[in-house]
Amino acid sequence: MRNIKLTIRYDGTDYSGWQFQKNATSIQETIESALRKITGERTVLIASGRTDAGVHALAQVANFHTASKIPLKNLRMALNSILPDDMIITRAEDAAPAFNSQKHARSKLYRYTIYNKEFMDPFLKRYASKCFFKLDIRPMKESAKYLIGRRDFTSFRTKDDRVASAVRTIKRIKIIRRGDLIYIDIEADGFLYNMVRNIVGTLVDVGRGKLAPVDVKHILSKKDKRSCGPTASASGLSLVKVRY
Repeated sequence: MRNIKLTIRYDGTDYSGWQFQKNATSIQETIESALRKITGERTVLIASGRTDAGVHALAQVANFHTASKIPLKNLRMALNSILPDDMIITRAEDAAPAFNSQKHARSKLYRYTIYNKEFMDPFLKRYASKCFFKLDIRPMKESAKYLIGRRDFTSFRTKDDRVASAVRTIKRIKIIRRGDLIYIDIEADGFLYNMVRNIVGTLVDVGRGKLAPVDVKHILSKKDKRSCGPTASASGLSLVKVRY
């Protein structure tokens, strides 16, 4: 039995997220269906994490077990010939028998993209969120320092999150501006449901002057979702890299 590791790039706009759902089309279902056509087997894809509806990935990682002997290059080419145009397998490789894309991930890097202008560029609307308030990234960077390290992120988790512990370690947060675009990169050992989008919404409130940088420290200590900023839209979020 082979264990094959896939690296996947997708535009998540038209999908219900990674995880299979009964009444909606998911990334997982789409790829598993393509694999079934190629191998004749019902395989289960194990992803590094479950991206939400509308969230994109530059390099999602998933693995599956198969008895098929099809060469990796042929498998990748066959998958890409079947998959829709908004997703592609960029790499297929043999993994160790015990490799698990989710359990063995050491950290994940997400990027959130903000188009900071009054009107949205139609060529960016699928991959960025609009903020018409002029944002100052200096206080945003200052407030981000309070989030670095091992913290209880209860204040930044959505109520529907069923994970028992809200403790995660954020390794780094980088905020840069390039013209009208602001990029917020967040790398952590794991993320809670909507954690990145809730953090971004709070940082935006700091950037527009609605919150002071030190308020982020107080929000953390309150452990109450109602204290943080709004949940940023899914369109601006992309999974950039999974580190093993």
